[in-house]
Amino acid sequence: MITLNGKRQATFCDGIGRRDFLKIGGLALGGMSLPQLLQAEALAGDANAPSGITHKGVIMIFLAGGPPHIDMVDMKPHAPTEIRGEFRPIATNVPGIQVCEHMPRLAAMMDKFTIIRSLAGCAGGHEPHQVFSGQPSQKKWPCVGSFVSKVQGSVDPAVPPFVGLSPRTRHAPWGNPGEPTWLGPSFAPFRPDDGPGMNDMTLHTDISLTRLGDRRQLLLAVDQLRREIDAAGQIYGFDTYTDQAFRVLTSSKLVEALDVEKEDPKLRERYGKGDKKLVADGPWRLLDQFLIARRLIEAGVRCVTLAFSRWDWHGGNFRRGREDIPMLDQGLSALIEDLHQRGLDQDVSVVVWGEFGRTPKINSSAGRDHWPRANFALLAGGGMPSGQAIGATDRTASEPIERPIHPQQVLATIYRRLGIDVERLTVRDPQGRPQYLLQNREPIAELA
Repeated sequence: MITLNGKRQATFCDGIGRRDFLKIGGLALGGMSLPQLLQAEALAGDANAPSGITHKGVIMIFLAGGPPHIDMVDMKPHAPTEIRGEFRPIATNVPGIQVCEHMPRLAAMMDKFTIIRSLAGCAGGHEPHQVFSGQPSQKKWPCVGSFVSKVQGSVDPAVPPFVGLSPRTRHAPWGNPGEPTWLGPSFAPFRPDDGPGMNDMTLHTDISLTRLGDRRQLLLAVDQLRREIDAAGQIYGFDTYTDQAFRVLTSSKLVEALDVEKEDPKLRERYGKGDKKLVADGPWRLLDQFLIARRLIEAGVRCVTLAFSRWDWHGGNFRRGREDIPMLDQGLSALIEDLHQRGLDQDVSVVVWGEFGRTPKINSSAGRDHWPRANFALLAGGGMPSGQAIGATDRTASEPIERPIHPQQVLATIYRRLGIDVERLTVRDPQGRPQYLLQNREPIAELA
């Protein structure tokens, strides 16, 4: 949305106030307008960022609340009843690998996935910071999307390199799409309002593009005024970045990527639409966002994060599992199938995980509680070897006993697939000190 009218102060001859500057809805981040963000990105970005249309991308799917590993991909059918629960394992198209009966679509295409069953070293907090950055919440660290934006820049000037589709949730951390922290707000994700609505990308009804073009001269005219009232005294090239802002706003590329109505109805049916209603204090069960994520990557976005449902099932674990697991099965399998059919499976990585696993023993409310000592991840695409299960837990899914994998190793693998050498690359922090993107920079050997 564009706002050109504001509270009247001293005015120009056409009645526009001195402080009526360009504002572009949710494209404003951290108190900065889009032109300022573009300017800041240009100051901080990589001058050697690629400019072509061929790029690597990643879609990160956060299962907010901690999904039950033992009921989904690490089932223990021979454990006691109070451990194994109500769900049965089924065979997949990869001999020796079984998954939950409520994941038949994934089971039929397990050769396109890798399961990590021995994810260890997870923090116990209810937030996605670790899965997006590799660090526990107390260590504020830039997320993958922000580092990718900093290091690789934009594929297309009219398309942001990092988009977060997670809705704003009542428990705020669950709606966090990833943070730039010390990299600064110019590397924060673009978040479409009412995701995946189009409100950020449309004009107010009383302002046409023609009228907007006329007002462009006004914006250029107040450039000098903008410099004068800048409290920090910093001189922005406001005209240059306003020009970029106009390109983003008026480009159809990002708008079309967000508009799933342009897709073939049969493909939309394959993905499913899901439910836009938020689940309690957590995210929605919206399947449209899986399709939008693919469309955004094709449009030039490098990293898309999204959150699907609320998996914090201290009670009614199996009732909720019968609702949510099949929906995840549909959306995720459709995404991977779509990537393969479009020839994107070598270039687009997909990672699915939550902040921790769930207790092996079922509690008195038929739920499972927090269990950071064992967790899982699903990976696909990116040219990674697939059709395998990495690691193993003990007979009750309590502890990894074979091939423990740290979350940072998952991210090191993703960075490598994006063409970023985490072994050598450093980024300077605000104090000018070189910082590696991760502490544990060893990728998962089986996915190399």
